[in-house]
Amino acid sequence: MKQKANKLNNTNMKYLIFTISLLLISSCAKETGCTDKDATNYSSTAEKDCNCCKYEGQYVFWYGKTTADWLVNNNITSLTYYVDGQIVGSQKASLYWTGAPNCGQSASVTVNKILGSAKNKSYFFQVKDQDDVVIWEGTTDYEANVCSKLELVL
Repeated sequence: MKQKANKLNNTNMKYLIFTISLLLISSCAKETGCTDKDATNYSSTAEKDCNCCKYEGQYVFWYGKTTADWLVNNNITSLTYYVDGQIVGSQKASLYWTGAPNCGQSASVTVNKILGSAKNKSYFFQVKDQDDVVIWEGTTDYEANVCSKLELVL
């Protein structure tokens, strides 16, 4: 009778050790996710990085009164903004700022770009007048989670 009790105790003991081991292993597993706070898919609960972070950047284009006066005095009435050949905004040439606007501010030309897994990326831009004449062109460097500002001057 004692042998049977010992056998049950040994079986129960092995089961108990096995169960505890599984619980310890599963509780030690770290949650995987994007751990970069600059990413759009950042996970505050992730303890292990997944190499799956995604980024976005912004640019706001603007100009002051002196540039607006030059545009108007040269019969330029409207401007169209392009980034990588795509129209991203337009405005009256007479509209100007007394200081750099914030990204997304009302009446500003703000461009959001999805950078994918890159933390920065360059894009070609052009600003054309109502007759499709290029007034400005160049390259903008978008950075993850940053509102960059570009003053257009003549």
